[in-house]
Amino acid sequence: MKKLFTSLVAVLFVLILAACGSSEDDSANNAEGGEEGSEGTTEITVGASSVPHSEILEEAQPLLEEEGITLNIETYQDYILPNRDLDEGTIDANYFQHIPYLEAQQEENGYDFANLGGIHIEPMGIYSKSFDSVDAIEDGTTVIMSRSVADHGRILSLLEREGLITLDENVDKVDATVEDIVENSKNLEFDTGVEAAFLPETYEREENALVAINTNYAIEAGLNPSEDAMILEGSESPYVNVIAAQSADENNEALQTLVEVLRSEEIQTYIEEEYEGAVVPVDGSAE
Repeated sequence: MKKLFTSLVAVLFVLILAACGSSEDDSANNAEGGEEGSEGTTEITVGASSVPHSEILEEAQPLLEEEGITLNIETYQDYILPNRDLDEGTIDANYFQHIPYLEAQQEENGYDFANLGGIHIEPMGIYSKSFDSVDAIEDGTTVIMSRSVADHGRILSLLEREGLITLDENVDKVDATVEDIVENSKNLEFDTGVEAAFLPETYEREENALVAINTNYAIEAGLNPSEDAMILEGSESPYVNVIAAQSADENNEALQTLVEVLRSEEIQTYIEEEYEGAVVPVDGSAE
């Protein structure tokens, strides 16, 4: 009886060691290519703004399933947390920001991120409840824009394109700020203290003002940039929205496949038809 008990203990000990070894092997495999899901699929979690980014990712989910990738989408309503969570490893990648904002955030916060590829452009629009054309803008009108400095040069370039201001020619327009205006024929005033998410509400409330609204927030508020914006950015914009990941995951196969799917003909066609010019797909050449 004693020998039988000893044998059982020995067998149990071997089984425990085998289970531990299997667990360690699984952990190692997961670390190489993302989290392993059921039936051999790979799971990735991507943080995104609700519109249009999450909607585009939802459209891509079945295409990724065909590639053996389960895409989980974490939706955000601000521009700060998606990068913070990516840095902390809560998500595998994010899809909400354009290149100048990504670069500014890396410089400001010391993030070590990689741009895995551009997916689309959201043309910036300037809206007004009071003016229906550039010629109708009155002297001393206030231009309201978000507190995100990364967008200021973009908005000021639109105003310069319309002949409302002139920027210092020695300043890169992407980096331009209000202080770089050298000519202001209509004596425009500038309010740069509004959170981007509140710009549509500001547009509805403010009279005799110009309000620059990021396209994702404009669409979410029921605005059609191609119809409602008085001034709209063209497709030549350098502000391409990208998939960002930690630099250590730059060559992650699942994330590379995500970019390929988002650039596929199926997704590009969806973007063109769903957003009717308010969101413009890119093929990678605009990065």
